[in-house]
Amino acid sequence: MSLKRISQFFNPSSVAVIGASNTPTRAGYVVMRNLLQSGFKGPIMPVTPNHTAVHGVLAYPSIDALPKVPDLAVICTNKNTLDLIIEQLGKLGCHNAIIIADGLSNAQKQTLKECARSHQVTLLGPNSLGLLIPHIGLNASFSHTVASPGKLAFVSQSAAVCSTILDWAKNKEIGFSYFVSMGDCLDIKFTELLDFLGRDAKTTAILLYIDNIEDSRSFISAARAAAFSKPVIVIKTGRTHAGAIAAEAQSGIAHSSDAVYDALFQRAGMLRVNDLRELFAATQTLAMHPKLLKVEQLTILTNGGGPGVMAVDELIQSSGKLTQLSEETCDALNKVIPRSEKASNPVDIFGDSAPSRYKQALEILLKAPEVKNLLIIHTPSALAPSEDYANIIVKTLQALPKMARPYVITNFTGEDAAYAARRVCANNAIPTYRTPEGAVGAFMHLVSYRRNQKHLTQTPESNTVDTKINKSAAKALVNEFLEEGQSYLPTHQASQILSHYGIECIQTEVAYTPTEAKEQAIELGFPVALKLISPSIPSKSEVGGVVLNLNDAQEVEQTAFSMLLRIKNTYPDAIIDGFSLQKMAPRAGANELRIAIKTEPNFGPVILLGEAGTGLEYAQAAVALPPLNMNLAKYLIAAAHDKGVLKDRILPEKVDKYRLCALLTRISQLVIDQPDISSLELNPILASNGQFLVLDATMTINRYRVQTHRKRLSIRPYPIELVEAVTLKNNTQATLRPIKPEDEQAHQQFDQSLTKEDRYKRFFGELRQFNHDQLAKMTQIDYDREMAFIVSQTYQGQPRTLGVSRVIMDPDNLQAEFAVVVRSDCQGLGLGRILMTAAIEHCKRQGVKSIEGITLPENTGMIELARKLGFKISRDFEEGSINMVLKL
Repeated sequence: MSLKRISQFFNPSSVAVIGASNTPTRAGYVVMRNLLQSGFKGPIMPVTPNHTAVHGVLAYPSIDALPKVPDLAVICTNKNTLDLIIEQLGKLGCHNAIIIADGLSNAQKQTLKECARSHQVTLLGPNSLGLLIPHIGLNASFSHTVASPGKLAFVSQSAAVCSTILDWAKNKEIGFSYFVSMGDCLDIKFTELLDFLGRDAKTTAILLYIDNIEDSRSFISAARAAAFSKPVIVIKTGRTHAGAIAAEAQSGIAHSSDAVYDALFQRAGMLRVNDLRELFAATQTLAMHPKLLKVEQLTILTNGGGPGVMAVDELIQSSGKLTQLSEETCDALNKVIPRSEKASNPVDIFGDSAPSRYKQALEILLKAPEVKNLLIIHTPSALAPSEDYANIIVKTLQALPKMARPYVITNFTGEDAAYAARRVCANNAIPTYRTPEGAVGAFMHLVSYRRNQKHLTQTPESNTVDTKINKSAAKALVNEFLEEGQSYLPTHQASQILSHYGIECIQTEVAYTPTEAKEQAIELGFPVALKLISPSIPSKSEVGGVVLNLNDAQEVEQTAFSMLLRIKNTYPDAIIDGFSLQKMAPRAGANELRIAIKTEPNFGPVILLGEAGTGLEYAQAAVALPPLNMNLAKYLIAAAHDKGVLKDRILPEKVDKYRLCALLTRISQLVIDQPDISSLELNPILASNGQFLVLDATMTINRYRVQTHRKRLSIRPYPIELVEAVTLKNNTQATLRPIKPEDEQAHQQFDQSLTKEDRYKRFFGELRQFNHDQLAKMTQIDYDREMAFIVSQTYQGQPRTLGVSRVIMDPDNLQAEFAVVVRSDCQGLGLGRILMTAAIEHCKRQGVKSIEGITLPENTGMIELARKLGFKISRDFEEGSINMVLKL
């Protein structure tokens, strides 16, 4: 769906209500009442054959009797009439409709969708509460209350949650730029709304309530783009298996594990909250403080020891950190606080503190250089009303320049005594909470948001282990196994594929009978491990299918016979392919890990990391979406530690995390390169002396069929197929390729190499050299939405960027903006043509209709190159620029 059509949907100048009613219990009554009372300036046209007027407004008996074509129609009729109404609206020329009706069957939804598509009608719903756009006075909903104008956008799949949020927002005096009840997402989906709201100047933060996501690839692409510019807070239902089944029944979309959604939200730079209470708190916090925290440490000032300790407990249990106060700050506090030999964090000024002491302690902390985040806790005091202390906080903060203030949140405990104080803080844009735990929880939302945003801008370490990868050899083996009709590959077969990705498996021999097992064991040498090979039994150790430390040939043969007998009695229909034998690996002092690949219905393959053991469920692992680079692999390891599924053992040697990151990136590359691999489990992996040895590997393979409606991977991987060698005019060789995150340092040097004149031509004025965040956005791109080609050469052992071309596609993929810049000391080598041609060819492959660019008249080289490549050149005399347009 085009962004233009979405923009028109959310800016109507006239509304028709189909099925308007004078009966108070009907949706058509409530929608008309809300439209008339909300201050909408355009025509409101009720359509009903049953009344001559609705709420005193002249009604029209049918859609074709309307005096003008409405920009938006709100359909409040029975679900069985929807197809006919959509057809009539389309013929009239109305292209936007909201459907209130619910309870449609899947067949009805599909018919409705096809009808809307054929008549070019954009649908919100069905099962929608409606749409509220307060800044234009539009309340096209059957909500029980109104929304005030504000800067938050709220989007929900649940109509009931919409009503709750509106009620809460009214109580908290929080306003909205847009309030959208999506219902069943038949047409308008999260992707289109994120694209629209991410670009909307009236929206400073986006709140999402999600039951399920159907197209993870387009969602994460749009969410990442939106999260780069403003906070996106999401609450996702279905955290438990039972809840996920309920959400699936509600939305009709196959559910995926909640841990995978966690990974998706984190990867997109969004903030996930667990429930409506947290959503309210996070909204309040981020709405008042949309910028990132400078640091994560928190300082606590309290007039009560108990609440201070409660805040500390909540902070530490949430993986937060306390600020270490400096000697100077402690000395200054000691002079103010009685009965204190040495002040510490939390700073307790005691319950008998008069407002003057409170003010003194507050001033010391606000001016302390180490205090960047401050939580102020106040319990009711007999010395003065809580409101007086709130006024002190406001006045003390106002005395400091905004840029010099720490980030301050408050907690006034109690109800009646604290209400007025919380009101004072809220009216002065200071976040305030009812409990210490609530305040710390809100602060940790900011910390989580900061961490997720850093995912978007951290430069990964370079990984030079790609030489271990032989994609084509692994692909040939997979094809060979598939042609033989095999789908389940045990260790001795999976290891052949894994070896082409630098993943080492222990030597494994295969025996088909107990006697053969005895003979193989003698050749291997004792002690040995004996394992059953069976595609029918996923966890063999749980049923006695794995026996370790067998010390002689007779013991091996007897164990094999016993194993077969036991399995035959337990699983009479199980397929038994034989036994695998391995020489026992030395485990003393080694860490034991497990890594797996699973394929999720809506997300494709995901990577799991945990400790060795039986089975690998999401609850026992940290989860990440491929592709991984070294940085993202590091985050996966940290997440496994935070979740407690990977522990630092008291062993002579810790896991080499750099090499583990390298291993994870190779597994990620295996996922990307080999679409026929549907699952993989490496369990256990012995980690010792910086080496990783897989003792057991099971892989399932199936011929992957390309789907037209869904991409296999949730995130587009690095497009390695676009890398090519090029020859410059000075006869030197270079590489033309898409940019990647690891190019940040080379890109910074490239930026520094440009002369003032070249920077002026490129950026239309004096522009300072780029900082880390700007460079990260240039190098960590979404290849589905933009492309940057660079020409790179190795210079003194390091990569050097000679030039870059960049194309950014609009969300509709119809138009792309381009820019080209060449290193100042490398001009005249044909780089501009190479880079521009690569950009044009990429846009053709993507189906883009036109490429456009702007330059200054003095940039004659760029203008001449564009002309030679077929661009239409025109001059904008008003702007003093040259426009270049190429139709594809």
